Amino acid sequence: MFKKILIANRGEIALRIIRTCKEMGIPTVAVYSTADKESLHVRFADEAVCIGPPSSAQSYLSIPKIMAAVEITNADAVHPGYGFLAENADFAEVCQEYGIKFIGPTPEMIRKMGDKITAKETMIKAGVPVVPGSEGLLKDIKSGKKIAKDIGYPIILKATAGGGGKGMRVVWNDDEFEEQWNTARREAKASFGNDGIYVEKFIEEPRHIEIQIIGDQQGNVAHLSERDCSIQRRHQKLVEESPSPFMTDELREKMGDAAILAGKSIRYEGVGTVEFLVDKHRNFYFMEMNTRIQVEHPVTEEVIDHDLIKEQIKVAGGLPISGKNYIPQLHAMECRINAEDPNNDFRPSPGKITSFHSSKGHGVRVDTHVYAGYTVPPYYDSLIAKLICKAQTREECITKMQRALDEFIVEGIKTTVPFHQKLMRNEDFRKGNFHTGFLNTFDYKD
Repeated sequence: MFKKILIANRGEIALRIIRTCKEMGIPTVAVYSTADKESLHVRFADEAVCIGPPSSAQSYLSIPKIMAAVEITNADAVHPGYGFLAENADFAEVCQEYGIKFIGPTPEMIRKMGDKITAKETMIKAGVPVVPGSEGLLKDIKSGKKIAKDIGYPIILKATAGGGGKGMRVVWNDDEFEEQWNTARREAKASFGNDGIYVEKFIEEPRHIEIQIIGDQQGNVAHLSERDCSIQRRHQKLVEESPSPFMTDELREKMGDAAILAGKSIRYEGVGTVEFLVDKHRNFYFMEMNTRIQVEHPVTEEVIDHDLIKEQIKVAGGLPISGKNYIPQLHAMECRINAEDPNNDFRPSPGKITSFHSSKGHGVRVDTHVYAGYTVPPYYDSLIAKLICKAQTREECITKMQRALDEFIVEGIKTTVPFHQKLMRNEDFRKGNFHTGFLNTFDYKD
């Protein structure tokens, strides 16, 4: 397999990868900024290398510094986790040039799927249904308005290099177009260094349902069922579950086949997620593909009983997948515990955690890198923990999640725990009656 893996990431995902590597007998290297010196991923790795100051640009996004850490520790593989450089084709290419295995798809695969315009073109050629919209990047406001008129308002402007809801704006009519165009471009430039924008038809009240896939170096691709990620604010997910309460056996088969087709069209290697929008009539449209492990991967792990990080590493080492498509036999749900204040528009709440108690019990899992006395830095994503519950049915899973949330104690900072507690009591959520705009109608404030 590999003699040593460097994890080019931080926080809970870095710790998550380290744990699997230890179980596989593979030594690990953690990299960290000065702000993350006390993080658990630094403590539990076999080696740790400081790669710079708190700024992501000078640490976790610095390819030269990460490659220097690879060289001085003699690592022969890099796991990028999610975020940061996980979908950076240039980073994967540098690893390839230096003979270091990038645990993920090849640079060519990332370029085909990481850029949303290229991904959409690839899916059209593969025969996967896509949302109507521009064939490429918009050249100017005039051409954008013409396309919007042709496909009909409302439309959504999207950054081609986007993610996490950045550089996305819904436009309801001609009069709004110019202002939203300028805002989306500015945000895209600031977030990704790329202000390329394209337009799609805005699907009202859709479900956001994604299919987990895995492919090997022999050309085999399988799907590991779906996750429903429709509970989100400003296009950022807060709750994920599997199976989706909206799914039917027929729809799962169709979407699974489409996701496999997407993977096979580029001979995809590694784990990845094909994301779809599904309208109220259960018509589905390709939205994007994430060529990496997802934040919400534990949901799938719990319903199929497989370690997806382990599968990633095995595929990177050249081992074949089983080729089996999975249908969930249990129900699993993940609540993202963020250092944010739900009563103040989810404003980030960094600071020192004075008391911390994570939930326990049968069917309860917590992925976290924090502890009592840990200081949540203000420089990075606000995710501090993922609370995952599994049970025989969705109703039992929600009941278990309610109990687990009541036990989850974080003091010293604000978190999203109170939001999740209210959501689990909401009748529409409990019945499965929700869509991506659900939080616009849900009163979650105290």
